[in-house]
Amino acid sequence: MIPRDAHVAAVARLLDQFPVVALLGARQVGKTTLAGMVAGRFETSSRFDLEDPRDDTRLAAPMLALEPLRGLVVLDEIQRRPDLFALLRVLADRPGTPARFLILGSASPELIRASSESLAGRVAHHELPGLGLAEVGAERRQQCWLRGGYPPSFLAADDQTSLRWRQELIRTLLERDLPALGLRLPAETLRRFWQMLAHYHGQIWNGAELARAFGVSEKTVRHYLDLLVSTYMVQTLPPWYANLAKRQVRSPKVYIADAGLLHALLGLGSMAELTGHPKVGASWEGFAITAITAALGARREECYFWALHTGAELDLLVARGQRRLGFEIKLTDSPRITPSMRSALEHLDLERLYLVHAGEHRFPLAERIEALPLRELAALSAL
Repeated sequence: MIPRDAHVAAVARLLDQFPVVALLGARQVGKTTLAGMVAGRFETSSRFDLEDPRDDTRLAAPMLALEPLRGLVVLDEIQRRPDLFALLRVLADRPGTPARFLILGSASPELIRASSESLAGRVAHHELPGLGLAEVGAERRQQCWLRGGYPPSFLAADDQTSLRWRQELIRTLLERDLPALGLRLPAETLRRFWQMLAHYHGQIWNGAELARAFGVSEKTVRHYLDLLVSTYMVQTLPPWYANLAKRQVRSPKVYIADAGLLHALLGLGSMAELTGHPKVGASWEGFAITAITAALGARREECYFWALHTGAELDLLVARGQRRLGFEIKLTDSPRITPSMRSALEHLDLERLYLVHAGEHRFPLAERIEALPLRELAALSAL
């Protein structure tokens, strides 16, 4: 087991401040394991797995089951019992707060909406990503890139075992989990759409092109995309645009959320296959963006990309108040300044621009531009 101390500490801090904390993340990303680590900090704890019929039966009379409990109460897969949110509001408002509630879920929009409506002012949210470089160590970055951040995939005995695990996860999601969320679509159709998105990984969303390929409306393919985003399988990076004279791109970029799942969808099981594939650069870009935002502790609403229709672009812009940090990502060990980087520095008023590369050394490239190797992203935590 790989320690995830930063996430344990973050959830524990939230539980000190709020009676209810929602721990969100993809299936199999380690939410239940992390909840167990958090529970170890409490003198008493109780856990209900709402996918387990026995635990669901224990909650047939939820007030009678939950009201006497003290310490930490963990409710896993809470999206299966939306009726519990109103009850949690009552329990959270008891004098002295005799129990704290840690609720776990995998479908973010529905869970956030339900919890926010019923538990306004009483709930905080924490998203758990896959394993990152800070947890596995920079020396294992190639393994993390190839296999992704799902703990069973990263820790598999070999690359082929890891690939098989990810392929089975994809099958389970398509055949069981997504239909359980109300998607009335053949699993094979959604698989084709997901695989097509894998080939669009790192590109600007083009709903019209995908709609033509599937013979459906743009609204329908956008619904497919939103569903995969809601279950943490896909991420979108919104565009940054301001009042500039130049025409700016206003559609989001699309990424398969986990590098390992991207490679499974593309049929890539080894580093040799990955490095020889046309999507290797886009794959590394998505992996680096995830690592950068984790090192900065950046929230989703702080992260953008920027592009002009004339061709100038910036892979990642992190905007925090008046501060703007830029990141250009290159799969090279010989980074060089490009005209796009100078354009971004000029138009976006960046405090600093980092060229994140695959080499070993950190060095200045120009005023306010620095080459930063992926292995040294921990340095960003001081920003």
